This record gives sequence, structure tokens and C-alpha cells, in this order.
Amino acid sequence: MIKQFIITSALLALCACTVQQTDVSSEQAKPFNPLDYVDPFIGTDGKGKTYPGATVPYGMVQLSPDNGRTGWDWISGYFYPDDIIAGFSHTHLSGTGAGDLYDISFMPLTRPFYRVKTQGGPDNGTIASRFSHQKEQASPGYYQVFLEDYGINVELTAGLRTGYQKYQYADDASKGVVRLDLAYSRNWDKTLNTHLQIVDEKTIAGYRKSTGWASDQRVFFYTQFSQPIHNYTLTQDDVVLLASEATGENVAAEFDFDLDSLKTKDKVVTVRTAISSVSIENAKQNLLTEDENRSFAQVKILAQQAWREQLSNVEITADKDNMTQFYTAMYHTALAPRVFSDSNGEYKGPDGNTHKSERYPRYEFFSLWDTFRALHPWKTIVEPTRTRELMASIMDHYDVAGRLPVWNFQGNETDMMMGYHSVPVLIDAYFKGLIDATGEQILEAALHSATQKEFGLQSYQALGYVPYEERSWNVSLTLEYAFDDWAIAQLAKSLGKTDLYQEFQARGQNYRTLFDSQTDFMRAKGINGEFRADFDPAAYHPEDYCEANAWQYSFFVPQDVSGLIDIMGGAEPFEAQLDTMFEAQQTVGKFPEWISGYIGQYVHGNEPSHHVPYLYQYVGKGSKTQKYVRQVMNELYHTAPDGLSGNEDAGQMSAWYLFSALGFYPVNPVSGEYVLGSPEVSSATIHLENGRRFHVEAHNQSKDNIYVQSVTLNDKPLTQFYITHKDILAGGKLVFEMGSQAQ
Repeated sequence: MIKQFIITSALLALCACTVQQTDVSSEQAKPFNPLDYVDPFIGTDGKGKTYPGATVPYGMVQLSPDNGRTGWDWISGYFYPDDIIAGFSHTHLSGTGAGDLYDISFMPLTRPFYRVKTQGGPDNGTIASRFSHQKEQASPGYYQVFLEDYGINVELTAGLRTGYQKYQYADDASKGVVRLDLAYSRNWDKTLNTHLQIVDEKTIAGYRKSTGWASDQRVFFYTQFSQPIHNYTLTQDDVVLLASEATGENVAAEFDFDLDSLKTKDKVVTVRTAISSVSIENAKQNLLTEDENRSFAQVKILAQQAWREQLSNVEITADKDNMTQFYTAMYHTALAPRVFSDSNGEYKGPDGNTHKSERYPRYEFFSLWDTFRALHPWKTIVEPTRTRELMASIMDHYDVAGRLPVWNFQGNETDMMMGYHSVPVLIDAYFKGLIDATGEQILEAALHSATQKEFGLQSYQALGYVPYEERSWNVSLTLEYAFDDWAIAQLAKSLGKTDLYQEFQARGQNYRTLFDSQTDFMRAKGINGEFRADFDPAAYHPEDYCEANAWQYSFFVPQDVSGLIDIMGGAEPFEAQLDTMFEAQQTVGKFPEWISGYIGQYVHGNEPSHHVPYLYQYVGKGSKTQKYVRQVMNELYHTAPDGLSGNEDAGQMSAWYLFSALGFYPVNPVSGEYVLGSPEVSSATIHLENGRRFHVEAHNQSKDNIYVQSVTLNDKPLTQFYITHKDILAGGKLVFEMGSQAQ
């Protein structure tokens, strides 16, 4: 009775939130529903690399369609310009640029099967169906598409650890088929071993083990069909087996359902699947924990309710496009990291063993090179409780793996990208009181990362930089290590450890070792202390800069902007260098396609430049910050499927937009300060977990009024170009007076 009441209440709330507008009075009466402004297709075209399928906030399952092709455009499994679907799998990555996962792929069919040649598919073609975007839709927690070649309508929804599929076959179909291809793999992913067993007439279970970006991926599953299996065909390497289970690299099955015998009028088969990184039994318990008796409609309502609560943390007013951009960005920031532990707390650890998370869920998918910049600071404001849980997972990783994560994923450390950016994320949370670990424990873990010998760190500690003879990305490594070291210094200082503070404060100045005063750029330096010859700041130098060139990395000194200004000659030369960056020719030579979203030599589609528009504030030229921040929002974010100018990168692209749309941004994400820009919203209210509210108002807001005339905080003129984390948590009101003229 209690469960029924909860679901009924949610349904009533959903109905109340989706009343159609009929007149002015009904518009005024309509409750605010952020789901109305989320479009999961944003980012599925162009550079975004997102997926459109069904998931819940921080969900273990990402049930989404795959086009069945290999290639950069299909990194997330689905690319909006495509016109075929080859299956619906339960795991996907949100805009990382890495092609992996696509685990446990189901496809509803009728005979005969339609096959098409696809990149990366089998020689005899990929079983697929054509589809049209006119018969496709997506919203938070829900996806629907009509498979034209089979006349099947597919609907997807999800719980925290389960995916729920609903297949409605054509009225004249007498036999329905559901195909499970456990060997399905594309891009970086490679199947190693699979297992399938028929448990009973409505239940199957098994696993898929694979390698790719993460070397040891294990996905166990437990699936229940709504209808009894009429008969099935089990294959291993395309050889039919007369058995009820099979194990091998290439196991697949076709399950036939007698649609004419269904007791309901609609010819519907539902498929509910729970997954686990530990065992089939855990997958079964995950399914049971989420109540195996819930209908598809009930699960969908609960998913929508979870998203409505998630997205209601911030309530804004803006024009329709900006509302859609904002709430879709909020949606994207809640896709990562994600729950990895089972309902009993167990999960596969980075050591390959099973571990148990007792107090909090275990989270994985920390894209720290991307997300330390803005995603994690965003969560400290809108989700402090979740932040505490996330920090526990980072520290748990240290306890199990013996070092902090760099880029952990599916119970593995991938060592993707660079730096030890767990350190600033942990220290920022510590200073904000959002972590259970003590300062001493965090310092121990941070020092372990900072004193390694791998990743160029031995030379970095000896020379103050990573020499180009030793490693690619040496300039980027040096600059990002210096920022992380500065963060360690602040922690040491807070703990009264003067010697450590002085040591790491000095290391935080290592950016100076690579600055060339003759060119005003950060340059690669050899073991002999000489800069690399034949320097062109606009050319792509992957041997020295990570996914960037000298323009995009030479301003990465967020820990000491005043020092950077000094070595560039002072305020006027610094401003001139910034001006040249935004006004320069875009490219010299060939750049990879993941470097995108240009304004001159500023590249928004990749993270190292994200703070740069805000640097004008440090030399008293806030109007230029306002100009370029609004230009980025207006030109490089929009509401079409290609509305992201670069990889979403697990929420970082969206977090930049969220901060900037509200009018401030964490240039130094450990400082507790947010530098002012030019808000795009008309108003916003952040509903803080402490019960207070922080309001933002932009008076005279318009597309033309991009310049800030004045700013007040709690009705008092703001005399500095930033607000603090404490200002936000105290609640109050930040008011921007907007105009068309620079001040």
C-alpha cells in the first residue's frame, strides 16, 4: 500500500507538471517543471559525443541506442545524423571522446532480419533497423524510437541499477524476437569472454567481460521478460548449441515469443535488466531491490521524479533557448560520476577484487583532468551531500589502489590524461567542509601522488619542469603539476606544516621555468635548460601540449594570475596578449577534430582554456570578460543536436555554461572564489541544502545588454570582481545591472 501511494503521488505530480498551456491563467498556474527544458539530443551530433538514452541521476545503467558503427562520430554509440539502430545496450559514456562500453545489447526483431554493412561490424553485416527522428523522442529518464524495418515501437526507461525496455510489436505480428548479442563491441571495446544461461521460461542471466579503454571490465546481468520464452536459439561463434547455457568470446541468443498467445490486446514484451560488476547474484539482488513488480510506466514516473528533484536545485528565468541550454547542462552534470556499487555495497575494485562500500555508494567515472575545473566546484554548491559521497569514493580508491585516481572507470585506473587532479578536488572539498577524511589523510594521499617517479614527476621534482626529451605533453604536465602542488601547499598551511607549505608553494611557481620572456609563451624545455627550437605558438604541438597549442596553455596559471601578469610585463602587455589570443587566426597546420570551438586561438571545445575569458578581470578589464563570456555562450552553445562545441567530457562543458550563465566562474577551483562575468539568465535561485537561497538577478537582461554596469551583493555595492563560496552559502542576493555599453 505504501509503494502504491508513492507511485500514485508521483503520477499526480507528473500530471500536474505537464498540464498544457491554454491561456494566461493556466500558464500562471502551471507548476515549474525543469524537465520541460531538457533535450538529451543536445550533444549527440557534432563534437558533443553524448548519448540520448534513459538513465537516472548518477545511474549505474545508461540504456541507450547504438547505431552499430565504429568511428569517432560513434564514440557514445549513437550519432544523430545516422539512420539505423543496431541495438540497445546498458552502459555508455557521456562525451569523453573514448569509445568503450556498449554492454549487454538487446534488439527486438521480427523475421526476416535486415542487415547492413557497418564500420566495425561483422563481415556478413550488422542486424539493424532504419529509423526516423520524426518517430523518436527523448527526455530525462525516457527514450522512444520506432524501428521501421520491423514495425516495432521501443521505449526505454531506467532505475538506479536497472534498465527497462518495452517493445510493442505490430498488430499483425504473430512472432516476436528479442536478440541478445553479448559479443557486441565497437571502437576501443573488445569482448574477451561472455556467458549466458537460461534460468527459467522468463529469466536469463550471464556476463560480459571486455577490454578497451579500461582493461578489466566486468558486467554481470540478470534479465526478466514479461512473457514466457516460446523457444530460443543459443549460438557460440555463430554455431547453434543444443544447450541452456554457453560460455565463450562470442555468445548470442535469439528469444522467440508467441505474440498471438498474449493475454493483452497490445503485443508487448518488456525486458528488465539489472547489472553488477561483481556477480550474477548481485545483479539479481539489484533487480529485486528496485522491485521487479513495477510496471514500465511506474519505473518511468520514478525516473522522471528523480530528475525533477535533481534539476530543481536551481530555478531560473531566461528566454526559452537559454532555459533549454541551462537545464540540459544541469542534466549532463548529473551523469557523472556514477554509482558503481551494488545494492549490498559490493563493487569490483581497481585491484580486481570485490570490495564493499559501507556508508556511501561507491562512484566511478571520475574524469578528473576535465572536471576539477568546474564540475566538482559546481557540485559543492548545489550538491554538497553528494560531494561528500564522491570524495569518499576518491579516498576509497586510494585505500584500495595505493594511489589517488587519475581517471578511474569501471573499477579500473586508466591513467587517461595527466596531473593528479584528485588533489585539488579533495582539498577544495576539505576547505568547504565536504569530506569525511581528515586533513592529515588527504595530505598523505596528495603527497603520494606528488612524489611519484612515474609520469615525468622524477624530472619535474629535480628540474622544476618535465623535459621534452622525456615525455610528450611536457609543458602541460609541468603547468598542471604546478597547480596541484599549489593546492597541496594550501592544505599544508592550514595544518600548520610550515616546511611542507614552503616546499609546495615553491613548486606551485614551477610554471615560471617554462615561460619564455622573448615570446611570452610557455615553451618546452630540454634537459639542458634550452627551449625547443622552431617554435610556432599557433601550430599544433602534441609532443609538448596536451590537446592544445601554446596559446591555449600559456595562460594556465590559475593559482597565481598576478604572477603570470608580472612575468608577461604587467597589466597592459597581459591584456594585449589576451586580445591577440581572441583575435588571432584560428589554426596553423592540421588540428585533430577534438580541438574545436574557436574564437581566435581561444578553444572552448577543450578544457585548458575554459578560465581564460575571466582573466581580463585581473587587469581591470571586466568588460572584455563580459564580451567574450557572452560570445562563448551565444556562439558555442545552442539547442540543436550539435549544440556543444566540444566533447561534453563528463559534465565539464556543461558546468562551464552553468556557472557562466549565472554570472560567475571558479578560475581557481581551490580558492573558494568565483570571478564575475556576464550572466545570461534574467534571474536564478539556488536552493541550498542548508535551507537558504542564493538569488541572482540580471536587470535589463537582453542579447544586446551584455555589459555589467554595476553589481550589488545583498544591496551593497560589490567592490571586488569575485564572490566567495561563503557568500553563496550564506544566502542572499547578487544583482547585476546590465547595459549595452562597456564600463
